[in-house]
Amino acid sequence: MSKAPQSSPLTVVYVQVSAVDAGQRLDNFLMRHLKGVPRTRIYRLLRKGEVRVNKGRAKPDYRVVTGDQVRIPPVSRDEPRRDDRPLAPGLADRLEQSVLLADDDLLVLNKPAGLPVHGGSGVAVGVIEALRKMGRGEPFLELAHRLDRETSGCLVLARNRRALLAFHELLRDGGIDKIYLALLVGQWQGEERRVNAGLARHMRRDGIRRVQVDEEEGRDADSLFIPLQRFDQATLMDVRIGTGRTHQIRVHAAHTGHPVAGDRHYGDFECNRRLKQLGLKRQFLHARALTFTLPCSGRTYTLEAPLEPALAQVLERLAPLD
Repeated sequence: MSKAPQSSPLTVVYVQVSAVDAGQRLDNFLMRHLKGVPRTRIYRLLRKGEVRVNKGRAKPDYRVVTGDQVRIPPVSRDEPRRDDRPLAPGLADRLEQSVLLADDDLLVLNKPAGLPVHGGSGVAVGVIEALRKMGRGEPFLELAHRLDRETSGCLVLARNRRALLAFHELLRDGGIDKIYLALLVGQWQGEERRVNAGLARHMRRDGIRRVQVDEEEGRDADSLFIPLQRFDQATLMDVRIGTGRTHQIRVHAAHTGHPVAGDRHYGDFECNRRLKQLGLKRQFLHARALTFTLPCSGRTYTLEAPLEPALAQVLERLAPLD
């Protein structure tokens, strides 16, 4: 009988970030260097501080820089993967039907609400893991940006490293025209309004991370709210964002006194209960359009994601103002 191959001794590995890998999120960088290790395990290593960047702790969303030295602790690649379970029934079909565009550089989806873009925080499979499991034959597939779990709409994935870096360049330079459709609580007074208010993430006493307006320590954030249709309980808005901070639209909307309808964290809970009776079961925020020119190819993209029927029905049930 042949013996099972013995695993090589586990040792700490130090990896220096090259120019090719610069700009990647640390969690994605680790996924590439720890093939076969579940994403949940990688997040656990980061939380415990076992992964170090330049001898210091780093968060999963830290973007590595050329020359960074990343300490990768001993990790067994032979441990069973928690995400080797089959996809939820119908998920593969939902994702295939949500494809808005696929070319040599990008794959763009109309992301369904309720599905996270990646696994973690108690969810084993998100969009990126599901697509990889579906056997699409993608040699390279990475999230180019992110949407909140409860936000639907245009989600861009890169199909090669060149396109990923080019899209990140556009994000840094404000080269993407991003338009969201949002239903805000209450009757918006006046016409369009721009909100320039810095945002910072803070940890609450209960351990939940929240974003709030912080003009002194917050990062610059810019949102333009444009009313489209007024109802007795709410106002339908186009929201154009020049930056892409975490929960930006939700926090800026609440800052104006008109939170996003259905928002469980920053919203008007009494109004949410009333709107739930009209069929609103999640936050009404939809990434409806993206326009940009990808530097590496020179191609201009104009992408639009149709609103899901459940949200369209909520609008039909609201009473419009004359």
